[in-house]
Amino acid sequence: MSTLGAHQLRVDATEYADTEARLRALMTTTLDVILLQGESIIALEAMARGVGAPSARALNVITSPYGAAIGRWLRAAGGTVEDVDVGLRRGVHLREVEAALESTAVDIVSVVHAEAATGALNPVAEIAERAHAAGALVLVDAVASLGAEPLAIDAWDLDLTAVSAQKALGGPAGVCAVAISDRAWSALESNPAAPRDSALSLLDWRERWIQAGRKAIPQIPHHLETRALADALGRVEQEGLAATIARHQSSRDATRAGLRALGLEPWVADDAGAAAVATLVGCPDRLETTGLLAAARAAVPDAPLELAPGPLAQRALRISHTGEDARLAPVLAALTALALGLRARGIDGDIGATLAAAVNGWQRHACGA
Repeated sequence: MSTLGAHQLRVDATEYADTEARLRALMTTTLDVILLQGESIIALEAMARGVGAPSARALNVITSPYGAAIGRWLRAAGGTVEDVDVGLRRGVHLREVEAALESTAVDIVSVVHAEAATGALNPVAEIAERAHAAGALVLVDAVASLGAEPLAIDAWDLDLTAVSAQKALGGPAGVCAVAISDRAWSALESNPAAPRDSALSLLDWRERWIQAGRKAIPQIPHHLETRALADALGRVEQEGLAATIARHQSSRDATRAGLRALGLEPWVADDAGAAAVATLVGCPDRLETTGLLAAARAAVPDAPLELAPGPLAQRALRISHTGEDARLAPVLAALTALALGLRARGIDGDIGATLAAAVNGWQRHACGA
């Protein structure tokens, strides 16, 4: 059996630029897109610290721990931040953003699009319109939404958008990207506190990569992760982005229908505000999440069912219909596991009705109903 030499594993500038261009094409944007080395937190912090000047005034929407983190980075950059914190059970309502914009002048509006942590969805297109009317840049965490939700970066006029393949695209976690508008570049250039000579410096990438003709990669790339991204892009290109989004949304609808047939309400109650990457469900009061999950996994070990992340782990479970799990079979496996786990803990539900409702929910979306 032969092994590859180290030189054969290396991604050169041509391959790197090609992968970056393919990602940009998938995003259907005309903006500059920079492929960054590292998990998506690199892209998010780079955006926030890049435009978070000491004089900047930001309005930050919090519907999960991710939104809270963006606010911390904006504050750390020296700016003032007003949070619109609506808790962890729903997306923000447009009227809440409008009210905040009417009460204070802002330079930046930041928001997470689809929330993998809670299963909530925020109205980014409408928020962006209101933000630009108020003269603000729009900073969006779209890490979980690319491939699961429509994301019209150019049509929505987004200024800074972080994306990754690690969620709906079923790709690696070790590379991410940022799409950057001309307005955002101007804000970065005028910010004396914008990172330079740093892994967080978007300006360095612009000067040393884009403006230098993409001849030499400014950092040592994660070779295997970059190759894995190219493989993920190939799978989505073959399936078609619209089809990838459709099966995520069918998975969401099937999951929500199945949970309700089982007698449970999804964590995010509003169907219109539910994201297509994951669905949370609260644990019945007399049960513990860890015990319920253990019983569910004992019944169906491979089901995409897990503890909700972060502070919600003691309150809810998450069905992760993300990437390759955004298909009917994994959704049915997760619902079966949950139903059998509940039964093992003394709460009986109609498994047949649960699965039938899930199939109907899948078909209704697939048929455009």
